[in-house]
Amino acid sequence: MTNKNQPISPLMEELAAYMASAGKRKLPAEVEERAKIHLVDTFGAMISGARLVPGKRAAAYVKMLGGPRQAGVMGSRIVTTMMQAALANGTCGHADETDDTHPPTRSHPGCSVVPATLALCEHFELSGTAMLRAMVLGYDLCARLLLALDNIHLLKTGHHAGSKGGLFGAAAAAGALLKLDAHRMRHVLSYCAQQAAGSYMIHRDMEHIEKAYVIGGMPAHNGIAAALMVKNGFTGVEDVFSGTPDFFSLYAPDADREAMVRGLGRDYEILRGGIKYWPAGGPIQAPLHVLYDTMRAHGLTGREVERITVRIPDKELGIVSNRDMPDICVQHLLAVMLLDGNVTFASAHDYKRMSDPKVLALRERITAVGAPELTDPLRRWRCGMEIMLKDGRRLSAQTMAAKGGLENPLTRQDAEEKTMDLVAPVLGRARGRKLIATLFEAQKLKSLRALRSLYSA
Repeated sequence: MTNKNQPISPLMEELAAYMASAGKRKLPAEVEERAKIHLVDTFGAMISGARLVPGKRAAAYVKMLGGPRQAGVMGSRIVTTMMQAALANGTCGHADETDDTHPPTRSHPGCSVVPATLALCEHFELSGTAMLRAMVLGYDLCARLLLALDNIHLLKTGHHAGSKGGLFGAAAAAGALLKLDAHRMRHVLSYCAQQAAGSYMIHRDMEHIEKAYVIGGMPAHNGIAAALMVKNGFTGVEDVFSGTPDFFSLYAPDADREAMVRGLGRDYEILRGGIKYWPAGGPIQAPLHVLYDTMRAHGLTGREVERITVRIPDKELGIVSNRDMPDICVQHLLAVMLLDGNVTFASAHDYKRMSDPKVLALRERITAVGAPELTDPLRRWRCGMEIMLKDGRRLSAQTMAAKGGLENPLTRQDAEEKTMDLVAPVLGRARGRKLIATLFEAQKLKSLRALRSLYSA
């Protein structure tokens, strides 16, 4: 029964009702297709991340915990509890910068929402259709919470936005899979508000382990916890988005609360997601896009280049300029592309090449500068580039819509090519192809448990 001393705002009524009905709502064809592409991409991130340090640590941790065999851990033979599998797979999903993004909110929905939905669907043997619908709801809640919050205010106060969005997204998806009604969905949101955590201190983590946990593993684990507790009788505050205090008054006094429901059911945030074509940080996608196209158009190699000046949005420069990790260092990856002709998952994560004399010689010729005119609120992947050749020629190129972004989304073929590069070293090419094909037909799966034999290694 609803406590009459706790009035429910119209916003909460609308949001909770929508969440409760999401599992029954047929997705538009375009949205379902985009969800499957994000699903394939996130599996690639999780499976490749299982072989990186954060993924290895997460797998060892949950293996040590043991527990009932409910859901599997990517790239391993570990089967553990739903929450522990979600923690491990979420950490694997953000073990580096390969996973998907939602550029307008600076978040990574896939590495929290997908592990949470997969774990529940495995344990309860739910269908692919159920997973896709819950997943789309999770992306919506993740993005909408962050659109409502004042991201600049959070940044100034040290609160990490993406981890909070991932938590609400994972919990919403879990609640839909557990078929919670609107009343209980309100309580799920209340437990999310209590668990909301994460600070920008994670960017001081040199091994990416804490960052992977905070952005992927922690939200996936805690989102399932919120939904399962409510499913098993936990009650809570009826409306954490209104009253004194409420969630928004604590984190962002000037929040745009209506963003939680504005266009709900019509404007699907997964359609504004970004999928990185190259296994590197988001702000590096446009520079790699421009250099790759220029090299192909002019037959360029590193031997011909005298100097490169790359202009990227000024607010993104510090994220990727001269970083210590290869996959988030724009100068390093441009040098690698000039030498190799492209950038692969293996080359983007090869720390030894950061001290390779050939790479360093080219890197010294590459300058990255911040360009205010390329910065926009939606964080679209943009870049301008000037290349001076040793023969005196000057080449200029730019993109305002790099491959994988909102205005230039990846196709199925693009996603398959990228994902095969990520999963083949772990699963082998034959099993990798079968997994990708199965995910692209996810709506035909009667039970997600069938995927376990394909992603295990």
